[in-house]
Amino acid sequence: MSLSFSLIQTDEQIELVSRLADEIWNEHYGAILTKEQIEYMVDRFQSPAAIADQARRGGYFYYLLVSETEPVGYMAVKPEEGKLFLSKFYIRKAHRGKGYASRAFEYLEEICKERGLTAIWLTVNRRNDGSIAVYEKKGFRTVRTQVADIGNGYVMDDFVMEKRLNAVDIVK
Repeated sequence: MSLSFSLIQTDEQIELVSRLADEIWNEHYGAILTKEQIEYMVDRFQSPAAIADQARRGGYFYYLLVSETEPVGYMAVKPEEGKLFLSKFYIRKAHRGKGYASRAFEYLEEICKERGLTAIWLTVNRRNDGSIAVYEKKGFRTVRTQVADIGNGYVMDDFVMEKRLNAVDIVK
C-alpha cells in the first residue's frame, strides 16, 4: 500500500479537495444528516473559497492523500495550544479498509513529534459510529461532548476525542 501526503497549495488542488468533499460528504453523511445540512456544510466549510481561506489565513494545513496517482482522500490540521487539531479527515468509500487511515495517523504523529505537540484531537458527529470506532481503535478517547451552532438552523452535535502522545516520542 503506497500512500503519499501532498500539502495543498494551488487553486487546482483546492478545487480537487472541494470536489472530494462533495463526493465523500454526500456518500458518508446521508444516513446521519439531511441533504440540506450536508449541502450547507460543504458550501460553508469545504467550498474552494472556504478551503483557500482556511489554508491561507486560518492556519490550517490541508493534505491530499494519494495512492499511486489516485486521490483517495484528504485531511486538514491546525496546530493550536500544544496539540494538533484534526479538523477534517475523509477517505473515499472505495478506498476505506485498505490501511490508509493507519498510515495517515502515523503521518499525523510524525507531524506532532516534529513540532513538539503532545496530542491529536478532533470532533466527530455523535451518530457517526463507524468513524468513532476507527478513532477508538487508533487510541482516541472521548473527552467531552460539544454542540456548536453553525448557522442556518443547524448544529454540529459532536464528541471531542483526543489521543495523547507518548512524551518520550515527542522531539522538541
